[in-house]
Amino acid sequence: MLTAIRDFFERNLDPSRSERDSERTIEIATAALLLEMLRMDGDIDAAERATILQAVRSRFGLTPEQADELFALAERQASQATDYFQFTSLLNRHFSAEQKVQMIEQMWRVAYADEELSAWEQHLVRKVAELLYVPHADYIAAKLRAKAAHG
Repeated sequence: MLTAIRDFFERNLDPSRSERDSERTIEIATAALLLEMLRMDGDIDAAERATILQAVRSRFGLTPEQADELFALAERQASQATDYFQFTSLLNRHFSAEQKVQMIEQMWRVAYADEELSAWEQHLVRKVAELLYVPHADYIAAKLRAKAAHG
């Protein structure tokens, strides 16, 4: 899994940024978790997909084409995953507490993108928050920020 992600970044990132490549390679696990949000309610919505692509572009500084390629790569990795631990364990080792809360907020943004918050989506965000050791108060604050940003 990480080899394909590393190859993607080696092809698309400026060599002068090589110092940050390994951190960015780990962060790509966020894309796979966001894709799980997309699939969680059984309805793949264009607004949710657009929210994920925007998050990936902004977080990793990618072009739209690179974001599409990354989306496809993350989709393959997420479909092969047997659980969320393989992604969250990487994030736990390399993300700060603030970055973990940002991840939860982004998951909420994807959940709210289609105007319907399903019980499955709520369950996934809660599960990932627990696996990332995000305190309940931060989990709720992230949800409220995402809801307010959605309108």
